Amino acid sequence: MALEAVLIYELEPMVPFTCADGTAIPKGSFVKITDENTVAITDGDTDAIIGITGEEKIASDGITSIGVYLRGIFKVFVGAAGATVGLAAISDTGTGAANELVNADVNSENIAGRFLGTATDTESVMFLLAPFSVNLA
Repeated sequence: MALEAVLIYELEPMVPFTCADGTAIPKGSFVKITDENTVAITDGDTDAIIGITGEEKIASDGITSIGVYLRGIFKVFVGAAGATVGLAAISDTGTGAANELVNADVNSENIAGRFLGTATDTESVMFLLAPFSVNLA
């Protein structure tokens, strides 16, 4: 996969989640929670990211589960809006490339974690995966 998130430090072991049999999900993909204990690959800005896949899911292989890291330190890629050390991160899949993160706006929902470095568009940066959602508005 292009722009794969790479595990640097495992802070917790992977947790199994349900996924669709007919869907391919590459290792190192950001996944969003879509139903009870069910994940799908992210496809929009500010998706409700639950974690990063720790293994590959091959489409139509008869398997309907995938291991997901809920916490850890990863090397990730940054979208056009950039990343600033210490700031919260959100998905940029809708306007950027798949699997990119950018700085979260003030009062953003669905925080994926926190940047541990500063980077610009298409660069990689260290990132603390720590999903957190707030209900605003």
